[in-house]
Amino acid sequence: MDSARTTFIATLMVIVTGSLWGFYWMPVRQIADLGLTGAWGTLAVVGAATGLLIPLGWHGRRALVRSHPVALLSVALGGFAFLLYSVGFLYGRVAIIVILFFLTPVWSTLIGRYVMGWPITRFRLVALVVGVLGLGIMLGADGTLPVPRGLGDWLGLTSGVFWAIATVGIRVKATAGPGESAFLFAGGAFVGGLLLAPFLEPFPDMSVVANPAALVLWVGLTGGLWWAFSMAGLMWAATKLDPARVGILLMAEVLIASVTAAVIAGETLTTFEVVGSVLVVLAGIFELMPDRSVA
Repeated sequence: MDSARTTFIATLMVIVTGSLWGFYWMPVRQIADLGLTGAWGTLAVVGAATGLLIPLGWHGRRALVRSHPVALLSVALGGFAFLLYSVGFLYGRVAIIVILFFLTPVWSTLIGRYVMGWPITRFRLVALVVGVLGLGIMLGADGTLPVPRGLGDWLGLTSGVFWAIATVGIRVKATAGPGESAFLFAGGAFVGGLLLAPFLEPFPDMSVVANPAALVLWVGLTGGLWWAFSMAGLMWAATKLDPARVGILLMAEVLIASVTAAVIAGETLTTFEVVGSVLVVLAGIFELMPDRSVA
């Protein structure tokens, strides 16, 4: 496959992934409505995805064995970060959860500078300031102290922090291919879900589930489409495109999630929350600017 065609397909894959994840909150809430509440629904989803990805994990088992432990832990932590992100949709407003997750550039800049000792560019310094300002405005929109208020907010914020830690480890140590990485990603989410789910909700009484067939269908569809197909595709595309391009293209998720939540679930944002959200998105764009000058 020639370079131009590969770039086009990879770009399309990233756009599709970002757009698809903009709708992700809908099956998550549908599964909860059907009877799998709390983290149990997402646990079932990532369990299905892990099962579907076993052939890819087995095929790339040698690459996983050769991988550095930090790389393996980082990919698995990335999966757990997305599990927290997923569960957050059940306990908070969609747009707020998405924006809190996309604060990742703030945390990755701080980790890179103070943990890894990487130089901080001017654009990344601007991203840090703008992102923190956006966070403060968004969380303090009602005139109270700008801190996360509910479990959903905390899950969204924590998922972004964990994803930032994971991406730094992946950037430094990862060598495995996209297929086995997607398997490990889903597996990390599954193990993390096993540990988290009992603390949020008791195990659902499956005997009262009114439509088990619909529940199984939604779990399989969500695990297969969002966690297996899109993640494997994204990890392949990320090896073909510049990281800045990937990051910008994925921001389609912010717009689609905000619009669909407003139209379908009636979750509108206040003026201050919109301003804070825009600043967070701008922080992501600034963080991805190819500026080599050190602040």
